[in-house]
Amino acid sequence: MFFLKRTKPSLLGLDISTAAVKLLELSKTGNRYRVESYSASPLPQDAVVDKTIAKVETISNTIKAVVNQSGTKLKHVAVAVAGSLVITKTIAMPASLTDEELEAQIELEADQYIPYALDEVSLDFEVQGRSEKNPDMVDVLLVASRRENVDDRVAALELAGLKAEIVDVESYALENAFTLVLDQISGATPEKTVAIADVGSTMTTLNVLHKGRIIYTREQGFGGKQLTEEIQRRYGLSYEEAGLAKKHGGLPDNYLPEVLEPFKQAMAQQIGRSLQFFLSSSSHRGVEHLVLAGGCSSIAGIARFVEQSLGIPTTVANPFINMSLSSRVKPQSLSNDAPAMMTACGLALRSFD
Repeated sequence: MFFLKRTKPSLLGLDISTAAVKLLELSKTGNRYRVESYSASPLPQDAVVDKTIAKVETISNTIKAVVNQSGTKLKHVAVAVAGSLVITKTIAMPASLTDEELEAQIELEADQYIPYALDEVSLDFEVQGRSEKNPDMVDVLLVASRRENVDDRVAALELAGLKAEIVDVESYALENAFTLVLDQISGATPEKTVAIADVGSTMTTLNVLHKGRIIYTREQGFGGKQLTEEIQRRYGLSYEEAGLAKKHGGLPDNYLPEVLEPFKQAMAQQIGRSLQFFLSSSSHRGVEHLVLAGGCSSIAGIARFVEQSLGIPTTVANPFINMSLSSRVKPQSLSNDAPAMMTACGLALRSFD
């Protein structure tokens, strides 16, 4: 029933997104992290649909490919489900309960908070600390997802010869990795209100963090797939050819002004719209800094473009900027993929909890 298992062995961070599988292995000496291995491999369009795994065997084959490419020897994995597939609820419980008593009590009471039969869900909880309203109580974060969302990821890993040690939530993994990009934000402290716009293949997710914790999340159906499809349509390419051309170049001269520029404008508008929704639903005065993550954040000059469009200081995420690299990691490849590796990085950090 409980699915966010506590960590023991060193873990691979494995991010299964709509467009790709991304793998990351970290080690730590003192306070310094080192990238031991990393790899990313694209997925067919129909492998993950609406954040749900549609083809377990296809995912498993891609996982095998990234493991082989990376050269890692680790077999234990931290993987994540999308926030949109998860129900979260903060409940108050007596502070006097032991861990065992707390677990038993939550099992008894969980059906009050979960709109599914308990045998249909994977469930876990985390004690957040003393309740501000009542010092005799603790706030407990309850997290649940339909069992198939977890089981499909576990099955894909097992087919690839790996073991799911932790099934996390993407937004919590992103929150976990946020500390690694704080240094890139001018004058940043955890107390600041910072937004992370993760612009992926099919979805843009805005997470707003205050004091290092996510206080707002919004998803919009917008992503790099739209740019790929426009390249495909405009230049008569297959979807795969369009994706490669987008990444490696070689498109006609009119690509920049007629295709890429309108996409950049649409990207800035989508992020701006999500920020407006946050401001209209929150007592916070505003966002002090914007961090761009996801594959679309690799577009050259995108941070400056978004900053000028929205009037908010903007940085492209690079969680590896203060890390050393093993000899088998190619610095340029990792740098190119860095904005899209935030979730994988947050998952890999679970080794050190």
